[in-house]
Amino acid sequence: MIFENLSEKLQNALNKLRGKGKLTEKDVDLVMREVKLALLESDVNFKVVKNFISSVKERAIGKEVMESLTPGQQVVKIVNEELTALMGEKEEKIQISSKPPTIIMLCGLQGAGKTTHAGKLCKYFLKQNKKPLLVACDVYRPAAIKQLQVVGKSINVPVFTIENCKDVTKIANESIKYANSNSNDIVILDTAGRLHIDEVLMDELKSIKESLNPIEILLVVDSMTGQDAVNVAKSFNDTLDITGVIMTKLDGDARGGAALSIKAITKKAIKFVGVGEKMDDLEPFYPDRMASRILGMGDILSVIDKVQKQFDLKKTRELEEKIRKQTFTLEDFLNQMRQVRNMGPIQDLLAMMPGVNSKMLKNVNVDEKELDKIEAMILSMTRKERENPDILDNSRKQRITKGSGTNITALNKLLKQFKESKKMMKKMQEMTKGVKKKGKFGLPFFK
Repeated sequence: MIFENLSEKLQNALNKLRGKGKLTEKDVDLVMREVKLALLESDVNFKVVKNFISSVKERAIGKEVMESLTPGQQVVKIVNEELTALMGEKEEKIQISSKPPTIIMLCGLQGAGKTTHAGKLCKYFLKQNKKPLLVACDVYRPAAIKQLQVVGKSINVPVFTIENCKDVTKIANESIKYANSNSNDIVILDTAGRLHIDEVLMDELKSIKESLNPIEILLVVDSMTGQDAVNVAKSFNDTLDITGVIMTKLDGDARGGAALSIKAITKKAIKFVGVGEKMDDLEPFYPDRMASRILGMGDILSVIDKVQKQFDLKKTRELEEKIRKQTFTLEDFLNQMRQVRNMGPIQDLLAMMPGVNSKMLKNVNVDEKELDKIEAMILSMTRKERENPDILDNSRKQRITKGSGTNITALNKLLKQFKESKKMMKKMQEMTKGVKKKGKFGLPFFK
């Protein structure tokens, strides 16, 4: 879970203030000491921590908080607001040029994930009906061009390159001519990285910048490198004046220090975060939502975004009609389960719910393999069996379990759950009969 350790420690510290009818400056000092330690252990920059604690404390011991009926809650609210400010106040969207093509240059150290995230960025634009072009500007790393071509092929995006050419500025300039000729409205330059920052690397990037004047220069940094990521961001920003950051591997970062420090150090926003290995696992960064998640307040807006992306309105209405007429089948059950799984790991979705913290989720074990078994069992059925599971006799069950690599117990459990779901849906339909509910998804997973 994102920021798991930091989230747990901050929540534990702030919980000591909740419910108190009156706060003293000593109470605030004790809690701020724990908050400071939690931030430092999460690899947040020392100066950033010092300024953050100072801002929170100054507001927390003010008259407005001390005389409040719920001073503890007021302090939590202040921490939430200051965390949000630390990460950038609000989402900063990627800029689109008024005259195509929009040129985006990706830079960063070797191994940060530039090539993969160039592909993810393309996928992001494809969903907006844009026509992106990938440009191979890494002419040094063995197989770098081949890797970009593999990424491009996986998402059906062309890759521009000039064979045996080592002049990256020439490649970049020629790619713009190609984009104009082929109606590519987004050009993403995948530049070379190094194991460390050096003069040659920076000169090359400055040359591309001066020649093409890209509207976005996005630095790709690995969040798991912690404080090193912040130092890298400062160096690139000092030289190139970057426009924003793509932070990778945020789903695997237990500390989170880089995400909390970069904006304060560089004054440049995190624009996207990589939250998984799939090409779809790139999300815009919302500082306010992230602050709420860290403090256990949930992130219901992100859940809604995921639902809206995965659930087709027309199909949803068709499904509601099936539920109403009691014609909901195992085929529908399977499709619905797949849509929910496409939203990401179920435990991550639960973590976004208000009031659910990491401690509560430690006792929740959502076994994705069990969901794989359910899918295998349904796929092993004929269409007729999916539409009417009541016809499943012992012979049919034996065939299904053999085909899915499961057993009779697991199949009977699935059939029982399906029947109970249908009963529950029928009851809910009766309860809401005659009541029009606008904006309702009408799905059993979200009833």
